[in-house]
Amino acid sequence: MVAFLALPVGLYALFVLSPYVQAIYISMTDWTGLTGDQTFLGLDNYVRLAGDGQFLIALRNNGILLVVVPALTVLLGLFFASMLNVGRRGRSGIEGVRGSKVYRVVYFFPMVLSVSIVGVLFKYVFAPTEAGGVFNGILRGIGLESLTAPWLGDPAFAFWIVVLVMVWSFVGFYVVLFSAAMQSIPKEIYEAALLDGATRFHTFRHVTMPLVWDTVQVGWVYMAIQAMDAFALVHIMLGIGGGPSRDGDVLGLALYRSAFNDYRFGYASAIGVVLLLLTLVVSAVFLRAARRERVELS
Repeated sequence: MVAFLALPVGLYALFVLSPYVQAIYISMTDWTGLTGDQTFLGLDNYVRLAGDGQFLIALRNNGILLVVVPALTVLLGLFFASMLNVGRRGRSGIEGVRGSKVYRVVYFFPMVLSVSIVGVLFKYVFAPTEAGGVFNGILRGIGLESLTAPWLGDPAFAFWIVVLVMVWSFVGFYVVLFSAAMQSIPKEIYEAALLDGATRFHTFRHVTMPLVWDTVQVGWVYMAIQAMDAFALVHIMLGIGGGPSRDGDVLGLALYRSAFNDYRFGYASAIGVVLLLLTLVVSAVFLRAARRERVELS
């Protein structure tokens, strides 16, 4: 048994654990990434992070992403999946709303697009009027020109637009995921709930949610991890600086700038270690807080 496990465990240690160990060590040095010379600094890079105002802005934004994006995505995914599977009572019993098959394709369509395409698309949607911004053009077309704004150039809107785009791009996957879980629930349970006088809200709360909770739990943690990796979307939509006044900065961008703009690979590795620890802590806390007795169909 040990002989069979030696090779896969060795490969896992070499290609997975070893890079983590190296990154932690590099985070305690002043390595520039350009030469082999490096000086061991201990925890100095982490002390500098605590006093770096831009790092704290990026950390705050990642915290917002961890809370807002999973919450909106999962809630919208549950709502749409519920409508597509048990949204009405038809002739053959409980079924989805009319046109549910078409809606599934529409909701899932954003998942077909790569992050780069989504970022470029919405960058032009929210571009200034002078640059042919689609959203401003719509506002002008319906007589609401006074509401037009340089959306991605305004610190008050830029980061929140990225949040909405992230939710839009991810919600389709969770609609499909939760739909698959709901389709395994016998329709007779919903019929019995309706006969007992249960409203749609009570049916969703006391029937649907307990039976799909395991899927929701896994989906929430996965979404939190995805929300932490906002580097590509923020980079494309707001630029390498994180938008106006760098108010839309995230940890991934801060890491990139430190490594490839400032050539401070040791400092960038410290940011990466903080990002790793934050992801692990959030995942562990949520799995612990969301743990509940499993409900099974008999």
